[in-house]
Amino acid sequence: MLNALEVVTIVVVGVMVGVEFSVAFVMNRILNALPEDSGQLGHAHGGRMLGAVMPVWYIGSLVLVGVWAVAAWHHHSTGLVVAAGALLMLSVVMSVLLLVPINNRNKTWTPDNRPADWKQQLNRWERFHYVRVAVLIAAFALLAAAVV
Repeated sequence: MLNALEVVTIVVVGVMVGVEFSVAFVMNRILNALPEDSGQLGHAHGGRMLGAVMPVWYIGSLVLVGVWAVAAWHHHSTGLVVAAGALLMLSVVMSVLLLVPINNRNKTWTPDNRPADWKQQLNRWERFHYVRVAVLIAAFALLAAAVV
C-alpha cells in the first residue's frame, strides 16, 4: 500500500511540477512573443484556467505528501518526505501571498481596462513563479530520493 501511495504522490507532484515548469519556460515565452493585446489576453485566460485548477492540485499534493509522511513515519526516508512537504507548504504560502494577488488582477484585465503597469506586474509574477518552480523541483527531487 505504501508503494502505491509513493507512486501516486510522485506522479501527481511530478505532473504539477511539469505544468508549472512549462508555464515558466514555454507558455509565458510564447504569450510574451504575441502582439500586445493577444499576449495579454492569453495571460488573462491562462490565469483564469490554471487559477481554478492549481489550488486543488497544490493542496492535494500537500495532502498526499502528508499521508505518505505519516504512513512511512518509521522508515529511513521520512525526513526527505517531510522536507518535501515543507517545500510544498512554502510553495503554497508563496502562491497565496505573492502570486495569487497578481493573478487575480491579471485574469480580469482586457485591453480596455488593464492598468498602465500591467507588463511590470506580469514580470513580477514571472519572477516569483521562477522561484516557486525551483521550490517545486526541489520538493519533487526529495520525493524521488525518498523512494530510492
